[in-house]
Amino acid sequence: MGRRFVIGDIHGAYIALLQCLNKAGFNYKSDTLICLGDVCDGWPEVSQSVSELLKIKNLAYILGNHDEWTLKWFTTGEAPDIWVTQGGKATIQSYSGRIPDSHIKLLRDAHTYFKLENRMFVHGGFDPAFDIRYQDKRTLIWDRNLLYSAIKLQKEGIEKITDYDEIYIGHTPTLNFGKTEPLIACELYLLDTGAGYRGGFLTMMDIDTKETYVSDQVDLLYPGYYGRG
Repeated sequence: MGRRFVIGDIHGAYIALLQCLNKAGFNYKSDTLICLGDVCDGWPEVSQSVSELLKIKNLAYILGNHDEWTLKWFTTGEAPDIWVTQGGKATIQSYSGRIPDSHIKLLRDAHTYFKLENRMFVHGGFDPAFDIRYQDKRTLIWDRNLLYSAIKLQKEGIEKITDYDEIYIGHTPTLNFGKTEPLIACELYLLDTGAGYRGGFLTMMDIDTKETYVSDQVDLLYPGYYGRG
């Protein structure tokens, strides 16, 4: 059996993705990679990032809010300003000519959440008061209440807020909390370490050992580009 990894929001940082995979000695045939969403929007190599992920045999890809925007552009050509100005411009520029069917399929078939044993993986969050199977896609890709509740309750001495052993999320950069490493609150692991932004990093974690594999500071890998800000 191979090892099992989870990775935070990539946001077009192909070089950072390769660094994480190489540092982990990732085996494309036997290891598993669970992506927490938002491979799109930010740095200039979205297409290359998607192509690299598609080389991985055991890939579980979870839909992010930026992926949903990108999928709409893939399939309809619609490019609303809110998307273009929040990283979508880089995604558009990374695709010159025809968009590969395999790239469309990756996002179209993406999980809205992924369960492995008693671990839950989701891009944004969910309401722990209700069965995740019946929660709407917008909540799963946009929610931040779960994260902020975990942070608040942990400060109050509460160690667990759901029935899951572990929950892995992306969507909210740890930079918002002054951190460049994963943030752990109760059973939540926040893996978005700001790879879409200047000053951020891309982080991949072995879910069994909790060892992390971290890229160089992403904006230094793309001089002259600004990412998502």
